[in-house]
Amino acid sequence: MKKNTLIALLLAGITQALTPAFAANADNSVVDIKRDTAKQLSQDYALLAPVLHRSINAYGLNASLQSLTQTRAHQLNDQLRAADRALREAQGVEDVAEQLLEVRLADPSMLARWQAGQAPLFAFEPAGDDKTWTQIEAYDTNGKVHWLDVHQLPDRPILVVDANGEASLKAGLEVMRRTLAEQAPASRMRRHAPMMAQGPTEPIDTTVLKSIRLEDDQEPWISGAAEVYAIVTGVNPSRDEPTLDIVDMPYLDYDQTNYHPNQVMIHWERYRWGAADVILMEQDDGTNYKELALKLNEVASDIIAAIPDLEVQAYGVITKITGKIIEAIPDGWLTNDDDFVDVYYTLLKDREYRDHPSAGGNTTATWEPLT
Repeated sequence: MKKNTLIALLLAGITQALTPAFAANADNSVVDIKRDTAKQLSQDYALLAPVLHRSINAYGLNASLQSLTQTRAHQLNDQLRAADRALREAQGVEDVAEQLLEVRLADPSMLARWQAGQAPLFAFEPAGDDKTWTQIEAYDTNGKVHWLDVHQLPDRPILVVDANGEASLKAGLEVMRRTLAEQAPASRMRRHAPMMAQGPTEPIDTTVLKSIRLEDDQEPWISGAAEVYAIVTGVNPSRDEPTLDIVDMPYLDYDQTNYHPNQVMIHWERYRWGAADVILMEQDDGTNYKELALKLNEVASDIIAAIPDLEVQAYGVITKITGKIIEAIPDGWLTNDDDFVDVYYTLLKDREYRDHPSAGGNTTATWEPLT
């Protein structure tokens, strides 16, 4: 059997094995938590209004769990803490995140009307891929359900029950890094070994993201600012196993905006052939990050195991790893858990890429070597 045919058959088998039960379960669980919380808060709005108005203002549109539980309604406080704990467990970040639950005003344009006394609706993100959403479910202060347009910003204040995106992503990426490190003990030991110079310090080869512009952050109005991160994919320089690095990009909040992060994205001592791909992802709440990291490693490892001689295909191996991860995303593995934004294929060590478009044209970035 030809090598390409063997690989194609193996990849087809992996696709079937990636039935996204865990993603669907996590997503549905998160939505149920948010729905129940939205209903509860809408019914207790009179009690919560003073707390919400103290927390949500021109300086910040979010009210944290800590703020929400400052009422004297002990039963409500206990319910909110339980909802927060369930939300952290659904995302697999209960050991690294102290709290995630929050209420935020959907858009700054709603602030004046809400402060003037217009009653809000309490809403939450639906389940599933946001491209398939048809309506947004919301509750008024009498507990009545309303159905809102996905794309048209409502003309009345909307308070969104959500997980804090920044805290959720930070915790999730930490869980992913820990989980991936556990899959490669030797790599973990090398990365965390004391950096004590025994002789002349050798240069560290890296590639820096100098600037980036996102054309479409893929987010409906209810989702707020984007929370973007990168998965750097490649092959270990000394062993036939994948190298997967997770890089937070906390500044990349909005599309049609130029950012100049000067951020180190690739450490070349970790990548064979001086080549790596960079997948850009957007965080959403339904992902269980520990299970995601395990699946990433499983897919990448299976592809490498299916190729008898990595040196023959070289760069092509990296593309296969990246392609397999991307292929799984629209099939529901990460839907609407984390969204695929775009990908940069075959970035090379010591190479500058100025105003370089990603494969799908959704981002433009400048990459420079740094030693």
